[in-house]
Amino acid sequence: MRISVIGCGYLGAVHAAAMAKLGHDVVGIDVDDRKIAELQAGRAPFFEPGLPELLTEVQGTGRLAFSTDMADAAGAAVHFVCVGTPQRKGENAADLRYVDAAFTTLARHLAPGDVVVGKSTVPVGTAARLAEELAEVQPETILAWNPEFLREGFAVADTLTPDRFVYGVPAGTAGEAATAALDEVYATPLQAGTPRLVTDYATAELVKTAANSFLATKISFINAMAEVCEAAGADVKMLADAIGLDDRIGRKFLNAGIGFGGGCLPKDIRAFMARAGELGADQALTFLREVDAINMRRRSRVVEMARDLCGGSLLGQRITVLGAAFKPDSDDVRDSPALSVAAQLQLQGATVTVTDPEALENAKGRFPELHYEPVLENALSGADVLLLLTEWRQYRNLDPVAVGAQVAGKNILDGRNVLDAAAWRAAGWHYKGIGRP
Repeated sequence: MRISVIGCGYLGAVHAAAMAKLGHDVVGIDVDDRKIAELQAGRAPFFEPGLPELLTEVQGTGRLAFSTDMADAAGAAVHFVCVGTPQRKGENAADLRYVDAAFTTLARHLAPGDVVVGKSTVPVGTAARLAEELAEVQPETILAWNPEFLREGFAVADTLTPDRFVYGVPAGTAGEAATAALDEVYATPLQAGTPRLVTDYATAELVKTAANSFLATKISFINAMAEVCEAAGADVKMLADAIGLDDRIGRKFLNAGIGFGGGCLPKDIRAFMARAGELGADQALTFLREVDAINMRRRSRVVEMARDLCGGSLLGQRITVLGAAFKPDSDDVRDSPALSVAAQLQLQGATVTVTDPEALENAKGRFPELHYEPVLENALSGADVLLLLTEWRQYRNLDPVAVGAQVAGKNILDGRNVLDAAAWRAAGWHYKGIGRP
């Protein structure tokens, strides 16, 4: 099939390359000249494992092209809209300007029978509104909503071999046509057994926000348990192992730490609360306010723990923060807990050095006042306290004996509970984990 992908950010670039890998002829379109130039040259404009290799592979086939001209979308049978929906400035609600602009511009280039597929995470009710607006411009096009479920660091695999497909389609023959088009797009993973659910617009829109809200709740739950464990002298890691053996609960996302960040979970749960309020169902989601509050409180708690490691005062203490990205295998620093903690420490008088394998350039744009060191050995040298705040593999595998010879003080806060506490203590370190005695 000929496919267009509107928006070549994190979601769109991966989706475009993956669709070409599945055998389709794809054009990716974005208004950002620099981003398109990078993609045309076969370079990913952000760090995502496996994406550069995939871009090189599919561009060699001639099935993938990129453009800044929306007119190049004309002639495609299916158009995926993959633009961002950030949090509206000063509010909890989602900013739909980019979605609306993409649909408005794309509509001028649609032909009868085209299927437009929204993949962006939007407030429930958006698809129905956009379907009405599209019908006024091109009544013979069909809108479907096909939410994405990508995990940063695993986006290529999640697109090529997803755990499920969800199609939100209109009723009647239009819905049947949209379903058939999407089945053709995803023929390879469907044949491999990937489950698919066909539903209405509203349910499809709610799937992503509901899933993210559940995951955020699970993370904040175990972080709340970490607070209780610290007060009671219990071990939250053993607690998580024990309750995670219950197959009704499961162990995934029960890792206590400094909380979640990134471009999805924080803004999605806030937008969900805002939309529920607009629908008159705000009481149904009041628990998400506490989920958000617990998550943000973790950052302040880490600062307090760092102060304790420094003997009660941060003034003049040399602190090295291991990690700037909100999660490993990503250069995404949006709402990064690690950077938030680093900035708070510096404001309270510490001399802070931040290191990260991939995210330093992005971090400089968000917090230019912090000191960044790309070479790990240099970042460790002379530090009084280490804070492991993003669990990159190279930080999890640090040798406590070797690191001890580089630092000024053997004090470490394991903000992700990924280090072997016994090994670090045996090497003479004052080790502190989250919710652990």
